[in-house]
Amino acid sequence: MTIEDSVWVDVGLLRVGLYIELDVGWMSHPFPMGSFKISSQKQIDTIRNLGLLRVRCIPSKSDPEVAVPAVQEEAVPVDARQQAVLREKEQRRLQAAALAAQDRRLVVCERRFGESVRLYRKAMDLVQTQPKVVAEQCEAMVSSYVADLLDQGEASIRLLSEAAGDKSSMHPVNVTIVSLLLGKAMGLSASALQDLGVAAFLHDIGKVNVPDRVRWVEENFSTAEYRMYQEHVAQGVLLAKAMELRPGAQLALAQHHELTDGSGFPMKLKGDAMSVAGRILALVNRYDNLCNPSRPAAALTPHEALSLIFAQFKTRFDVAALSAFIRMMGVYPPGSVVQLIDDRYAIVVSVNSARPLKPRVIVHEPSVPKHEALILDLERAPQLGIRRSLKPTSLPSSAMDYLAPRQRICYFFEQASGLDSAPSPLHA
Repeated sequence: MTIEDSVWVDVGLLRVGLYIELDVGWMSHPFPMGSFKISSQKQIDTIRNLGLLRVRCIPSKSDPEVAVPAVQEEAVPVDARQQAVLREKEQRRLQAAALAAQDRRLVVCERRFGESVRLYRKAMDLVQTQPKVVAEQCEAMVSSYVADLLDQGEASIRLLSEAAGDKSSMHPVNVTIVSLLLGKAMGLSASALQDLGVAAFLHDIGKVNVPDRVRWVEENFSTAEYRMYQEHVAQGVLLAKAMELRPGAQLALAQHHELTDGSGFPMKLKGDAMSVAGRILALVNRYDNLCNPSRPAAALTPHEALSLIFAQFKTRFDVAALSAFIRMMGVYPPGSVVQLIDDRYAIVVSVNSARPLKPRVIVHEPSVPKHEALILDLERAPQLGIRRSLKPTSLPSSAMDYLAPRQRICYFFEQASGLDSAPSPLHA
């Protein structure tokens, strides 16, 4: 299509069936594409609210039965062009401010995650010789998290860039963050959240007293190796007593491998025999182990992990905890790679628990440098949605490079109301 193929049409004369082109930047309108056929009066109203006087119409692409309004050959008045330029500049300013705020929050989250990883490594080194010092430091960290969660109002789970560190130090931090978010969603008190957070952070501390080769369960374990692996729970309880953790934290730590159908270990507890914190911890621990197994090749995507738990293992977990977990994580938990209904690829970075089908994503948009990609809130883009979840390996190479799916999933939390999203959907 060339300029000669189009005509200028006053926005007051627009009608359904006309094919138009918006001569403004992608940040200045809320449509997925800058060129499209008008399909509703709502679209016409939106175009009129953009402040444009005229738009380009392409008769050859419009419905043949719809008469193109009187052709306006003259150019757009200078003042309208100036208005469009000013709007473009303002949108770019807003985008830059949102991008800077987005980066600042991510840096803070990743710094705090890293501090927690380093504290856990220190705890593993000192717990046998200075158990009370370890307890004091871990309880202080969890206390700060609980205070932040309760002070922030609605909190959102946030996907981080892949942090440095091995599974043994990243796993307890992930489990702590997600357990606290779930505990808050289920209405636990500050004191109960404190016990839950301490138990989550230290739930695997007993592995310091089992051989390295059995610290992470493998399918090919012999019976003897599996028993040695299970021993980490009893060893963790002994260390929890040496640390003089509160009874609620000790109990949840002891139950982190129990399952409500009685198939867990070491006590084979059922249902109400488990504490609420123990039920939460058992669920979150299993979820993170599915997403972040000891062998990365065996990892499930967050969407797959949640689907597997719900479809095959839901009888093993507390009904209330699992329901709240699914609401909190959404249908597509952070870290899920998805394809949108307009065929573009995206990665989910955070979830609005009130709209589980409308998470916040970063979209593969070649026209936008990936370091400038803003989070897109699908709740603010009603014309967009998710078609399906994908394995990262099925992405085209360009989308793989752009989205950089994490080999290990790392989570933190941030204030939901503080999330900055792209002011309008990106267009192809």
